[in-house]
Amino acid sequence: MTIQWFPGHMAKARREIEEKLKLVDFVMELVDARAPLSSQNPMLQQVLQNKSKMILLMKRDLADVQVTNEWIKYFQERDIPALAVNVNDKSDVNKVIQLAKELGQKKLDKLIQKGIQPRASRAMIVGIPNVGKSTLINRLANKKIAKVGDRPGVTKQQLWIKVKKEFELLDTPGILWPKFEDQTVGYRLAAIGTIKDQLLSLQDIVVFVIRYLQENYPTLLEDRYQIDQNEEEMLIIFEQIGKFRGALESGGNVNFDKVSDIVLRDLRTGRLGKITLEKPTI
Repeated sequence: MTIQWFPGHMAKARREIEEKLKLVDFVMELVDARAPLSSQNPMLQQVLQNKSKMILLMKRDLADVQVTNEWIKYFQERDIPALAVNVNDKSDVNKVIQLAKELGQKKLDKLIQKGIQPRASRAMIVGIPNVGKSTLINRLANKKIAKVGDRPGVTKQQLWIKVKKEFELLDTPGILWPKFEDQTVGYRLAAIGTIKDQLLSLQDIVVFVIRYLQENYPTLLEDRYQIDQNEEEMLIIFEQIGKFRGALESGGNVNFDKVSDIVLRDLRTGRLGKITLEKPTI
């Protein structure tokens, strides 16, 4: 099955990004630390081409620390500066500013060598929906500028923001690509809340999550829901979670949709533990 969606405002956003790219010195690309490669927009990579950029692995506080470090190494070995970021950690925000200054300075040095009057460096911030872009912008500007929401697609237009006196930042709407050829990518993004829940069956998403956790984080399932690590029958697993968490209908039957909501909420909020849904192949 190929998952497709391409709202009109996202097509427009791509065109605007292509037009504005010539105005900036470098790009800040935001990805979700829980699925860094899956949350990179391949269409966006085509648009950015050879533009200098940095990658920010957002929501590091929800991701597996060891795997996040592996991802940082993965990007750095490809000559892409990378940082893991928790927007609520001031030191992380300061690291972003410092790295942005370093990238911007390289461009400004070239302009100065050509005899061009120095100016504030300019960056474009890009990323798929719901990756934490608006919150980071507000932290960088140290005031509420961008709208913040817990659903995809809150930012709808481009906006220039001054970050202290360090650089100017161009915000852009989050854009997804037209379709997911790899269904696993769609499941990862659905699991972390990047694409709208209505696009896939919640129960299918949770089956994907549970199978991944069984293989990579088996003790987390047992700790959270008292599930036997060796249980393979998904029907039994859903029933065990439902009974343990009280997701029951009248008559005492387990409501599988409620179970799905519980597991996804626990995953997205970090109550299940620090989990990363994909690992780099270096």
